[in-house]
Amino acid sequence: MKRISLFTLALVVMTSCFGGIVTGTVKDEKGNPLAYASISVKGTSKGAITNAEGKYSLTLATGNYILICQFVGFKKEEKNIVVGETTLVVDFELSIQEVTMQEVIIKRGDDPALEIIRNTIRKRDFYNKQVDSFQVDVYIKGLIRSRNIPDKMMGQKVDKEGMQKSGFDSLGRGILFLSESQTKVSYKKPDRYKYEVLSSRQAGGGYGFGIPFFINFYVNNVDVFGTLNPRGFISPIADGAFHYYRFRYEGSFFENNKMIDRIKVIPKRKNEPLFEGYIQIVDGEWRLHSVNLNLTKNYQLQLIDTATITQLNTAVTEEVWKTQNQVVYVAANTMGFEWTGYFLNVYSNYDLDPGFTKKTFNRTILSYDTAFDKKDTAWWNTVRPFPLDAEEKKDFAFKDSLYKKIRDSFLTKQGLDTFNKKQPPITLGRLLFSGVRRHHYSPRGILRYKLEPLILSAQYNTVEGIVGDIRQGFQYSPRKSKREFYLDINTRYGFTNEHFNAYGLFGIRPQKNYFNHYLEFSGGKRVSQFNHDEPIDELTNTLYTLLVKRNFMKIYENWFGQAEYNSSSENGWKWNIKSVYENRIPVENTTDFSFGKKYRTFSPNHPYELANVPFNRQQAFVVSATVSYQPGQFYVELPEAKFPVGSKYPTFELGYSKGIKNIFDSDVDFDKWKFSVYDGMNFKMGGEFRYRISVGGFLNTNQVEIPDFTHFNGNQTYRLFNYLNAFQLAPYYQYSNIESFYSTLNAEHHFNGLITNKIPLLNKLKWNLVIGTNTFYVNSDNYYAEVFAGIENIFKLIRVDFITAYQTTPGNYFGVRFGFGGILGGAFQINKSR
Repeated sequence: MKRISLFTLALVVMTSCFGGIVTGTVKDEKGNPLAYASISVKGTSKGAITNAEGKYSLTLATGNYILICQFVGFKKEEKNIVVGETTLVVDFELSIQEVTMQEVIIKRGDDPALEIIRNTIRKRDFYNKQVDSFQVDVYIKGLIRSRNIPDKMMGQKVDKEGMQKSGFDSLGRGILFLSESQTKVSYKKPDRYKYEVLSSRQAGGGYGFGIPFFINFYVNNVDVFGTLNPRGFISPIADGAFHYYRFRYEGSFFENNKMIDRIKVIPKRKNEPLFEGYIQIVDGEWRLHSVNLNLTKNYQLQLIDTATITQLNTAVTEEVWKTQNQVVYVAANTMGFEWTGYFLNVYSNYDLDPGFTKKTFNRTILSYDTAFDKKDTAWWNTVRPFPLDAEEKKDFAFKDSLYKKIRDSFLTKQGLDTFNKKQPPITLGRLLFSGVRRHHYSPRGILRYKLEPLILSAQYNTVEGIVGDIRQGFQYSPRKSKREFYLDINTRYGFTNEHFNAYGLFGIRPQKNYFNHYLEFSGGKRVSQFNHDEPIDELTNTLYTLLVKRNFMKIYENWFGQAEYNSSSENGWKWNIKSVYENRIPVENTTDFSFGKKYRTFSPNHPYELANVPFNRQQAFVVSATVSYQPGQFYVELPEAKFPVGSKYPTFELGYSKGIKNIFDSDVDFDKWKFSVYDGMNFKMGGEFRYRISVGGFLNTNQVEIPDFTHFNGNQTYRLFNYLNAFQLAPYYQYSNIESFYSTLNAEHHFNGLITNKIPLLNKLKWNLVIGTNTFYVNSDNYYAEVFAGIENIFKLIRVDFITAYQTTPGNYFGVRFGFGGILGGAFQINKSR
């Protein structure tokens, strides 16, 4: 009997484990497929979603079920099914959700939408904080597809023939990015998230996109992808929603004996970060049933043209509803390059009582399983909530095969020879404007060579005259080593003073350098600015010298040897240690040639503001260390590394330099320190505030030479630079000192459209206001302050500041500066932290 019972139990278990596949198509009444409609199994956490062709697939154990099909704006449909061991086809035809108005209007008066929204706003905070914690499985899919690619972009010809070898057609149409992931998400109130990517794949190889977008409309300020608008977007049920939106009641319908109200969301004015579209609300419970909302450029959408968010919520328990699926459709047309795409999240297996321990939430917010990319197609077919369409299957197969072919080619001499031959030819145009990049693949590793564009090597200054500055580099990555080696060579010749300078830099760093770890040794003869922060670049100095007869850059030559070590750790610490020896050689002007402003006279190469401080040939041996720490760091953990990704706290940085006398005949003897705190804080609708506060000075000034002074980064050109570490109207060396204490403040607030979106013309151009100050104080005879107001995001890239300065001596009290600033401009800013 015992054996029979065990056999019977085993048979029942095996029978329950086997079942059939339920598949079908969801269409509307006109026969059009409904992409990303929701299919759920009543009374279970199982479900699926349709693909772009309206098809779905679901594996169920044998038995009786009720399938529920839903799509935002359409009437829900249920079907009883019996699942056996064969494939069962269950199609759905959904009709437009018909809404009734008369009964509700009579009951509520002329404007029922106002009362519905008021009630929903009252319940908003309750639903946002309803659960203390949960855990959910999320299937994530991202797809971006090109619709048109022009023949030229940014003046460069597009290689459409080469693109066809990667799966695109002759017009450049095809899939640019395709990824799918399965991620487990854990949440704990108030704002702790943990993402565990169990499996992920990207067409052609890669980590894939493993983070779901939780778009929460129960908060006042809704975050959509973060970068689409740094201010966020105002929720239609925010506390102040009536200030920004008009609402129109469009009727109601019943679903599961609940009345659902359909409300149209209408922005009151353009150029505010607002949604438009529809929300559907459960009457009496005043919770969101579903949303279908749009974002456009008219409502402060940045970088792309349109974004459409559809979100369907469902009951996890009788009291708690959560998002069942969410799709964000995006589209853009930039300089003739048209693309569309979507990011889909499907949520399943909600657990509202996950039993988290104290160790569940640590500083790692995103982790990839060590075998995240090892799942085969059969596994994906069981977890994917809908089948891939034919084009997606082809893209995965083609790009994965191409990636494998390229990877395998590195294992054969024939494949390596092919890669070595497939390199663009060296032409005069490349030598002048884009530089040369060459590589050599071998079984032992990869050797790369680069030559910077020659047009950038041509410079001019009053000391050297016409300068030829050739910069080239080599990089070697051994196949069987975790480290790589690089050698940079700089050769420089001044045609007027006939001085030749050359130096080399040799470095070692990890091939996967997540922590910016390197060890460098350099030496030779070079040209340096007195201020080692280089407040003016050589190209800008060349233009000012030749065109307006201003030689702002002040330099000296030096034989040097230097060793530097840089690294960081998982816990938010970073450090840099450096020792340098310089044999400093003074140089003088050798030419006064200029195209413009002939009446002017060039200033001497020795900074005229420091004329009373001699600079003779000298030796200097200086060691320095800089350590920084940002508490509360969060981390991303990959199978091969773990690295910090930021914190809500500021960064603290301490630097110390010591000039050591007599070592290598060094003449200098000083001790200098600097402590800084810097951060950026996003107040969403209020804009973004960035600041940097520093204090420092000399502890010992027995022997300090001009290159070792405290120099404040001045600026006497029209170009903005080092926004949080410069003084845009200050002379370069007027305030240089060796005092025991000084303090600086750099602060700026980016309104990101808060004010300019209400000003005609500026709101259409989407130009934004920025204000701030740059200030330092040494003593009552040495201080400086400037305040500025600027316009940024001009062509998404340009920033113009209008600045007024207050200083101790007569000088330039007002100026205009141009630089990079805006949604794209930040990528071009150069902000030195030391």
